[in-house]
Amino acid sequence: MLVLSRKLGEKIVIGDNIVVTVVKIDRNQIRIGIEAPHDVPVYREEIAPQRTNRQVEEVAV
Repeated sequence: MLVLSRKLGEKIVIGDNIVVTVVKIDRNQIRIGIEAPHDVPVYREEIAPQRTNRQVEEVAV
């Protein structure tokens, strides 16, 4: 896992077309904005479709 520190308004770029921006910081909570192509699904972990072990291994490679 890559762990980064970002300040308000700073961005993280993933690949060629995904940008994560810190849009609000309030006590122990942050808000992030995610810009991604429409064909890239973005989910919160608690509502994401279940992944099989094989899918997790493929992502890790």
